[in-house]
Amino acid sequence: MTKTNFDLGVKREIGTVNWTGLFTLYLKEVKRFSNVFLQTITAPMVTTLLFVIVFSIAIDRSAGFKGISFITFLVPGLIMMSVLQNSFANVSSAFMTAKVQGSIVDLLMSPLGPIEILIAHAMAGVTRGLCVFIASFILLWGLGILNFPNHFIWMTLFLLQGAFFLAIIGMLAGIWAQKFDQLAIISNFVIQPLAFLSGTFYSIERLPDSLKVVAYCNPIFYAIDGLRYSFLGLSDASPVTGSIILLFCNLGLSCFAWYILKTGYRLRA
Repeated sequence: MTKTNFDLGVKREIGTVNWTGLFTLYLKEVKRFSNVFLQTITAPMVTTLLFVIVFSIAIDRSAGFKGISFITFLVPGLIMMSVLQNSFANVSSAFMTAKVQGSIVDLLMSPLGPIEILIAHAMAGVTRGLCVFIASFILLWGLGILNFPNHFIWMTLFLLQGAFFLAIIGMLAGIWAQKFDQLAIISNFVIQPLAFLSGTFYSIERLPDSLKVVAYCNPIFYAIDGLRYSFLGLSDASPVTGSIILLFCNLGLSCFAWYILKTGYRLRA
């Protein structure tokens, strides 16, 4: 059974998936963050560079992990952390802003189903994360701080899986939160601690065995560890294992987000 949409008297048939609507919503979300690229792309890039400068000054240059310098070890984790945070921020702010402004009604009344809304917003979040990665990579590579990845396929895979994971979490957070204060609580007390405690600044081999178990239960650890492996060929966990864990996490969260969108939880008055 098809749905119909009318535009200037022209009848358009919409199949099981409204590809035109999905792509239009995706472009809308991409333009939303690209119009303020100084805030959404440039600022994270500069923040990553500042982290590198501060740690370069504060940490002994002789310090390192597994035969590589500390900065070389640190940079891939910093980039991935920035990618994850911006993927989360893009989708969560989109839903939160729409709810506060009342424009969420326009989205719910459009000829778009839950799966189309989910994919469009999630891929927009992934796109912002990838833009942050590309900008940060070009800057750090240009300064001679970062080299080209050793495993391009693994880099691409972990970037997409990690960004998608945080985009879906951002969607759930944006739907759940009723005001920006509640969204900030999730960002400050859930997302940032998980990112900072996921091996970004250290190898989890240095952790006690009891804390290693906690680290291995953190999906963000596998995203950061996987990207580090793609650049350095070193990792605390198998990239295959990390990719599989992220895949199942993404599938589970996607199904849950689809159900939430379908039921209209905290979206419909």
